[in-house]
Amino acid sequence: MNIDKKRTAKIRKILRTLYPEVKTQLDYETPFQLLVATILSAQCTDKQVNRVTGKLFKKLSTPKDFRDAPLESIENLVHSTGFFRNKARNIKNCAAMLMDKHSGDVPADLDQLVKLPGVGRKTANVVLGAAFNIPGIVVDTHVSRISQRLDLTDNTDPVKIEFDLMAQIPKKDWDDFSLRLIYFGREYCKARKPDCPACSMNKLCTVQGKTA
Repeated sequence: MNIDKKRTAKIRKILRTLYPEVKTQLDYETPFQLLVATILSAQCTDKQVNRVTGKLFKKLSTPKDFRDAPLESIENLVHSTGFFRNKARNIKNCAAMLMDKHSGDVPADLDQLVKLPGVGRKTANVVLGAAFNIPGIVVDTHVSRISQRLDLTDNTDPVKIEFDLMAQIPKKDWDDFSLRLIYFGREYCKARKPDCPACSMNKLCTVQGKTA
């Protein structure tokens, strides 16, 4: 795809003006807790995840805790996040692998993180950015949708979108840019009913049905 750096700079400036300070909305105290919370956030809101982890981490908080806990117990604790059986199994297996191969520590390395059960590039980049200050582009449904609508990518595959954005955004801004797109998607550029009249990027957008 052709990269228009001036246009991308305008988008970045608008997002930075809208959301000068951004950080993950998930509550956590350790890199492992962030990893668990991010796994639970799939197909679930951050608010609901925080409600669940507020109780969960009082009972189970370390890789050893989750490794040793009965799977059914973890399932019951994370039930309301949806897809609870798969999430609970991934978290338990992830904790076991951390204990077996990483002495219970979350590795600050993308290649190592994506080898963990239930951890893809999106989850790995969330953890690397928030817990270790290692830049990464997080491609969730908001980032994917908005990147396409703003012509920042012509791909639909999350990994290809990630690399398209990496080529346009300064590395030091990768984390904040991703978070700003997520904030923007929640407030304005929603999947089914984007608030185009109130959108400050209306003229830069290619979404069908916009009003200006």
